[in-house]
Amino acid sequence: MNLKGLKAVFFDMDGVLFDSMPAHADCWVRSFNMSGLNFTHEQAYMNEGRTGSGTINLAYNAQYGRNATQVEIDTIYGNKTILMEQWPDGGIIQGMPEVISFLQSKHIELWVVTGSSQKMLLAKLNTSFPGVFSEDRMVTGFDVIHGKPHPEPYLMALHKSGYKPEETVVIENAPLGIESAKAAGLKCMAINTGVLSDKILADEGADIVVKTAAQLLTIFIDSLTN
Repeated sequence: MNLKGLKAVFFDMDGVLFDSMPAHADCWVRSFNMSGLNFTHEQAYMNEGRTGSGTINLAYNAQYGRNATQVEIDTIYGNKTILMEQWPDGGIIQGMPEVISFLQSKHIELWVVTGSSQKMLLAKLNTSFPGVFSEDRMVTGFDVIHGKPHPEPYLMALHKSGYKPEETVVIENAPLGIESAKAAGLKCMAINTGVLSDKILADEGADIVVKTAAQLLTIFIDSLTN
């Protein structure tokens, strides 16, 4: 992958910066079950990056052939939020601070593009990566009408950042996030931190699939060091 001329990196959050997807998957399953809907951990990983309402509507359409009402959305997402607050901290993805530190040393602008709209998770960015991701360099579930896999989140990041597609790269871990990035015309590096196969991520269009942040770091060093 050619990263010469790179000026900005757009990071997904869950499963890329934080080891939070096991919690998200379990809390989605439990919150849906509390409302009488079937939902699996694999479905949670396959739909990672979708807005909360989008995920809930998907489940309602699959089981009942209709979108959820606003009350149903509020109930399920509210229960998920409560469950997430009770979940032990998953911590930062191993090796990701070193990736961020290297990119900062090369004066690469760092952004977060996430479907999350849970305030506690967004606030966690400030405590886990102090001074790295400012609010004006975030695109969240609060900011978009169409979440991933629609290209809107990454198109909005391009618009807000002012960079051209060839000056950026996305780091994702989920099929819908990869689909969103590629639909926006961006290069995408996938770090597979979940339960899905590498092939699923590659088939969605990821330019590179790696297992660890250390492998990402090697790619950046090789590409950006003269």
